[in-house]
Amino acid sequence: MKGNDTKGGTCMPYVTVKMLPGRTVEQKRALIEKVTDAVSETTNAPKENITVFIEEMDATHYGQAGVMHADKK
Repeated sequence: MKGNDTKGGTCMPYVTVKMLPGRTVEQKRALIEKVTDAVSETTNAPKENITVFIEEMDATHYGQAGVMHADKK
């Protein structure tokens, strides 16, 4: 059932990658290509059905262990 989910429909994987800004367009292009390849290989979904979103996060919009990421040294 290549490209199908367990109910017989077409797989439409959506992948979101969250990261800090600063990567080049070339790096983002390569990331999208490699993530698409990995998802296709592991889920048997056709590459044409895979969507990859890149969300750039500001360092002031999240924290870890009670510390805003922008405040880490």
